[in-house]
Amino acid sequence: MATVANGLRQLRCPRQLKSPRWHQPAWNRAAPLCIRTLSNAARADEVANSTVLVDSVQIPYQGVTHARTVPATPSYFSREPQFNDLYIRISNLLTRYHHLPTVSAGEAPQVPWTKLEEIRAQMGEPIKASHYAKVLRVAKRLNLIEPSLRPAEVKIALQDFARDINPFLNMPIPITIDKFGRAVGVGKRKASTARAFVVEGTGEVLVNGKPLNEAFGRVHDRESALWALTATARLDKYNAWVLVEGGGTTGQAEAITLAVAKALIAHEPALKTALRRAGCITRDPRTVERKKHGHVKARKMPAWVKR
Repeated sequence: MATVANGLRQLRCPRQLKSPRWHQPAWNRAAPLCIRTLSNAARADEVANSTVLVDSVQIPYQGVTHARTVPATPSYFSREPQFNDLYIRISNLLTRYHHLPTVSAGEAPQVPWTKLEEIRAQMGEPIKASHYAKVLRVAKRLNLIEPSLRPAEVKIALQDFARDINPFLNMPIPITIDKFGRAVGVGKRKASTARAFVVEGTGEVLVNGKPLNEAFGRVHDRESALWALTATARLDKYNAWVLVEGGGTTGQAEAITLAVAKALIAHEPALKTALRRAGCITRDPRTVERKKHGHVKARKMPAWVKR
């Protein structure tokens, strides 16, 4: 009954009949007509406000005609970007911490440094040997910093140059005696390489199939080749068959000394101390310095003339 009464109440007023108040579909409603008056003062205010808003917003790259992406690394255009980034990072660390106290090379922690071939394989870049030697020199200088005062970022940087091995387990293979009673020792000096087969005998020595006096014309070279046997008084107890190549007579004679000494230790290990004191089992790393461009020899330069 209340619904019927409400419907009859709307019929009482013809004005409400002309404009019904029940809901119409949204798509069937007529959009309201909005009439707006324009004035010059209102238009000027709107332009002023829009100008202030535009000035407050900083739009980037206005007036830029040519632009490019900035590389994330300074080595983007270099031939070896990863290795160059590594060099820049470790050089900055040395510049920052060069004032820290250092220790001697013997007291510094032992680090198995990465070889050139290994770092080439890791980075996949054709790294030059001279460039890697320069970087490794900086890394070794950082390794001399006092371990208790070494910053954490230096320790992390040095891990990139260390091989994942235990250096204390890297022991040389001992020389053994074969079924024929021979011990083979290898020695090097300068550009010479010698391999000596030492066996118990009467003191005969052959170098490349020749007697010692035919292989070396100088007496000093003959004494150098037999110094390991002479220093231990074993000259008449062992025979030696030596194969040597490369270098000159001095380098070959000293390479034979090291090879015979190593083979002699395999027969009598107790002679190691005597051979070390005689300087027979220490590898001599000295080599001839290479000739430089523009020099007559390694360091000699041509005489300067005014005219």
